[in-house]
Amino acid sequence: MKRSMKKRGNDRIPVGPPPLRGGWRVVVGGQEGVGLVETLVAVAILSVTLVTLLAAISTGSIGVATTEERVTAENLARSQLEYTKSQPYSTAPASYATVTPPAGYAVSADATSIPESDSSVQMVTVTVARDGDTLLTVEDYKVDR
Repeated sequence: MKRSMKKRGNDRIPVGPPPLRGGWRVVVGGQEGVGLVETLVAVAILSVTLVTLLAAISTGSIGVATTEERVTAENLARSQLEYTKSQPYSTAPASYATVTPPAGYAVSADATSIPESDSSVQMVTVTVARDGDTLLTVEDYKVDR
């Protein structure tokens, strides 16, 4: 089928159905549609955004786990120091009984004498470990009263 041209003002516009191959493009509502390049750019932008979001979530979860481990170690060390101070005085070097740690954690409380000081004062060192790695070491004094 042949297309005819209709004159409107100084312009000529096609009249009739569009050809199946080549020729005129059908324009709907003033839009030409989305091309392959635009689609690939949009997919690339979405991919980069998604990867960045997943990396941020991963980093955040690692940070939360590390903070939780640190807080648990600090609370365990504080509890152990208070428990050690409540126990009867033992002559240094000595090891004091420990609180029951959460699963995976270990705690130790060791006392050493302080050189050139009264023998009624000792330094207590509390060490908190998790899965064999030392997380925190805290030192404080215990006095024989």
